[in-house]
Amino acid sequence: MIIGIDLGTTNSLAAYYTEHGPEIIPNRLGERLTPSVVSIDENDQVYVGKTALERMAVYPDQTANLFKRSMGSRKEFKLGNKIFTATDLSAMVLRSLKEDAEVYLGEEVTEAVISVPAYFNEVKRKAVKQAGELAGLKVERIISEPTAAAIAYGLYQKNDNTRFLVFDLGGGTFDVSILELFDDILEVRAVAGDNYLGGEDFTNLIVEEFYKEHGLTEESLSLKEKSYYRNQAEKSKCNATGDGFYRMQASVNGEKVETLIPRGAFEKMSSQLLDRIKTPVRKSLSDAGVKAREIDEVVLVGGTTKMPLVRKFVGKLFGRVPDTSINPDEAVALGAAIQAAMKERKEPVKEVILTDVCPFTLGTEVSVKTENDHLEGNHFCPIIERNTVIPASRTQHFFTVYDHQTQVEIHILQGESRFASNNVSLGTLKLTVPDNEAGKEQIDITYTYDINALLEVEAKIVSTGETVTRLIKNQENSMTEEEMKARMRELSYLKIPPREQEKNKVLLLRGERLYEETTGELREQLEMVTQQFERILDRQDPLKIEEARKDYEEALDWIEEEMWI
Repeated sequence: MIIGIDLGTTNSLAAYYTEHGPEIIPNRLGERLTPSVVSIDENDQVYVGKTALERMAVYPDQTANLFKRSMGSRKEFKLGNKIFTATDLSAMVLRSLKEDAEVYLGEEVTEAVISVPAYFNEVKRKAVKQAGELAGLKVERIISEPTAAAIAYGLYQKNDNTRFLVFDLGGGTFDVSILELFDDILEVRAVAGDNYLGGEDFTNLIVEEFYKEHGLTEESLSLKEKSYYRNQAEKSKCNATGDGFYRMQASVNGEKVETLIPRGAFEKMSSQLLDRIKTPVRKSLSDAGVKAREIDEVVLVGGTTKMPLVRKFVGKLFGRVPDTSINPDEAVALGAAIQAAMKERKEPVKEVILTDVCPFTLGTEVSVKTENDHLEGNHFCPIIERNTVIPASRTQHFFTVYDHQTQVEIHILQGESRFASNNVSLGTLKLTVPDNEAGKEQIDITYTYDINALLEVEAKIVSTGETVTRLIKNQENSMTEEEMKARMRELSYLKIPPREQEKNKVLLLRGERLYEETTGELREQLEMVTQQFERILDRQDPLKIEEARKDYEEALDWIEEEMWI
């Protein structure tokens, strides 16, 4: 069985293809979104999703989130006394989604199409693929999030010669893609984005305003306090009031306080973030060679596009009402499921032809002659330009630069800077050339890049016909098969909580969080209903537990509402 997965910064979800089209797979709690949060307790029990999110408020030192922003980097996350990479944590999220899908579908899930931000570079894409493999999934296809969203919206079924712009603003990343349909081919014309811009940045604005108004500083707060205030700010962002205010309510030194931010003021506070959004939009339009007025349809994707501020901004930017007919949180997963069906050649979608583009320029380091006829290194020579339709293969001709030069090192790079040192190094390729005068030996370098972000580099010495080939695997982020198996064994000791217990666990954690946030009579009532629920859990009667869980959840809802009356 193959499924589609949207591995998100804030939330992740899975979908599969049915005879009625793509459908979201609910998780073990019956919910469609699984928070991309991982927590590990002192007994090496791992919690993923909503349970981990509740634990973050109470045990922030044992919990990690937003790790997708660090994919492909050396950054480490310490959970309790254990160290993990972003790839490890993502693997836990993917494994949780895989297990939930297997229970829901009643069969083994062996393969997945996983989406990534369009602007993820080679290193980050390989880290995502590696996370899937650590989770026990075969990942033969990585699909860009905006492309997946375009598939979900059925853009391939529109009229020919139609241009679309997919505006994807999630919790931690921003992507914009321009696609064009002609002759039943949906072609990605250009992609651009910002891997460090998303809904979390808007939440930060509310947190900063709250700190400023109530005399708080980051340095003076504990991890638990910072987690609490971020949680309250996130609620404020997602529940802007009908009277035009963002209302953040919280306790400071035991006193209930609130910060009211008028929508107009919040728009001004957000001006720098909105300006950052404009940059990738302009870049994608320029690369595609089109103007904003020539875009036929604008599609919104990503949970942050639910914000009225963002929808208003996009409407002004393009002079039209954007399409939001599919839940922005679910569009990417649905598209990934359709892509999975395409891969399986399912009858309803097998005729769809989809192209993608290379999101970054791929090239090599060269030396050039200056005005004084001196050789100057550290220059970047593009071979496959960004936004080239893939799969693609390009060849450039190069020559030796010194007399009696017998060694050539090809430095394989990815990026947009004219200086090699400013771009991302993907590896090197060394070859021996015949001893000759400078410029007499020609080396043809061919880059071939496919839809799975696999880069093949071939160097050919023209005079001898000798060729050297390398498939690029970045040393910093790739593992051998043995290393992969070893890491899978290391992660396997982590114990996933029993499915039947997690619904109870997440409520008890929520009760623990609310106990810390309340005082007086509300705290006493919370203690009473929590003890009552725990007593029923101890009796281990499934029917009584089910009934008590509903009552306890209603009590927690009531207490949370009463906290701010």
